[in-house]
Amino acid sequence: MILALFGGALLLWCAAEARLRQRIRRRGLPAVATVVAESDVHGALDSAPLLSFATRPVPAGRTGGVPGVEAGELVLTRPRGHTPLRRPAHLVPGGSVRIAYDPQHPGHAVLAAEEAGPRPLVADLLWAALGLGCLAAGAVLLLVAA
Repeated sequence: MILALFGGALLLWCAAEARLRQRIRRRGLPAVATVVAESDVHGALDSAPLLSFATRPVPAGRTGGVPGVEAGELVLTRPRGHTPLRRPAHLVPGGSVRIAYDPQHPGHAVLAAEEAGPRPLVADLLWAALGLGCLAAGAVLLLVAA
């Protein structure tokens, strides 16, 4: 039962993250972020780098009636959907990367498709395969127990 629930939750999480990344890349505002050096030992081990960027004025109609953040506000965030085991070599502290961010929630940022490369698709497929495997194993165990 727990295995099936874990597999189902993992599949839902994968779908939500993929949809969020796609929506932000399509409708978000482009920006250039700087990779920030981290003083926290555990943060430096994270494969998703800490990014710093300044927000821009929100164009009319982009926020859907929700007031955006102030232009020029400095945002520190980690990109969504970045799950490789090791941080890529081009994401070194002080380096610049292109991102897209949600004007309503500037903390929701993703690496631009050119910066992310083919890895997000591979990672999404691996996480989805893990979720499907757990869901199938849990279903089989439930059928055997019944």
